[in-house]
Amino acid sequence: MSTPTTTEQDNLQSRLPDPIQFFPELAAFAGALSKATQNGAIPQTTIHLVQLRAGQIVGSTYHTVRQTGELRDVGETDERITAVASWQDAPYFTDAERVALELVEAVLTPNPFGERVPDELYAKAAAHYDDQALWTLTLAVGQICFFIPVALIAKPIPGEALGKNYSR
Repeated sequence: MSTPTTTEQDNLQSRLPDPIQFFPELAAFAGALSKATQNGAIPQTTIHLVQLRAGQIVGSTYHTVRQTGELRDVGETDERITAVASWQDAPYFTDAERVALELVEAVLTPNPFGERVPDELYAKAAAHYDDQALWTLTLAVGQICFFIPVALIAKPIPGEALGKNYSR
């Protein structure tokens, strides 16, 4: 399998048009979620790492490319970005980042034997984050989970700026 050439990438089309034309209130909703997760309770880098991992888990090229770009924009190293997929044994993450990554995996991975987020995992998260930070992390996971079906069904164009990521 080859990487698309610039010409092929220039010809990418979304499946659906921009939803804002049908649901203008979606912009305010998305903005409110972003504002809520940017409250300073946890580093934005952690939010982007969590959302990158979510994109990887669900197989969303759009979210993986978008969050990789966000991480690069804030100065993250390629080592940390590429190691998100194998964070469990990568030496690049803090304990707080690790528990955040573990939490998003628990939320998005079915557990046939019990709760997805067991008390032990919650206790690990609570050891690193206060109530506001835990809510911020929860909203960050919810934010990416809201937009996962958009990415998987509508297929916005990866790497394009918001508002320019739909072809029709």
